[in-house]
Amino acid sequence: MTTDEGTDPAGHRGRMRARLLEGGGDAFLDYELLEYVLGLAIPRRDTKPIAKRLLAEFGSMPAVLAASPAELARVEGLSEGAAAAMKFVEAAALRSLRAAALDRPVLSGWQALTDYLHAAMAHRMTEEFRVIFLNNRNMLIRDEAMGSGTVNAAPVYPREIVKRALELGASAVVLVHNHPSGDPSPSRDDIAMTKAVVEAGRHLGLSVHDHVVVGRGGHASFRALGLL
Repeated sequence: MTTDEGTDPAGHRGRMRARLLEGGGDAFLDYELLEYVLGLAIPRRDTKPIAKRLLAEFGSMPAVLAASPAELARVEGLSEGAAAAMKFVEAAALRSLRAAALDRPVLSGWQALTDYLHAAMAHRMTEEFRVIFLNNRNMLIRDEAMGSGTVNAAPVYPREIVKRALELGASAVVLVHNHPSGDPSPSRDDIAMTKAVVEAGRHLGLSVHDHVVVGRGGHASFRALGLL
């Protein structure tokens, strides 16, 4: 099979590889980056149409990488191996961002933390609630998902957060959840739940440094908004 440029897939990808190694990735369009990754999993096919279908379906490169295997499987021509390739790319990117954000005192690298959280959560189709547990030097102990749910709710219980903090020997936490609607503005329920965690932790010496709400359009910090 040939590409729409009249070349065979192997030759086309060879030229793409040379471009990347010589000049880096900035000159590539999103569909070209996806096309090459897909070609590693589907070596004998022209993967440009699949790459363009992915972007049309999900709207952006970050949304493609954040899509679940079930969501990816709905895209015509995308094999299980190609879907796995997408998830490996996402995992590698998140591992790098997570290391930059959490392998140092969290409060000294707030931008790196919000970059990681946005990449990990902004494009999820359902809500997820995460807790970043910190020691008394604000270094990471654990980054855990503690609730997942529907498009507009993720059940979480303040006592479970405090209990887990005690189990881990944490001194502080950063609460995080996403809004699949894209709007990171805290809801009344978000505010009430945060107050309950603050109150439950106060008696046990557990501080809540912040509650970050992540949406496609950005993030909202309870501390910056004066809600903590």
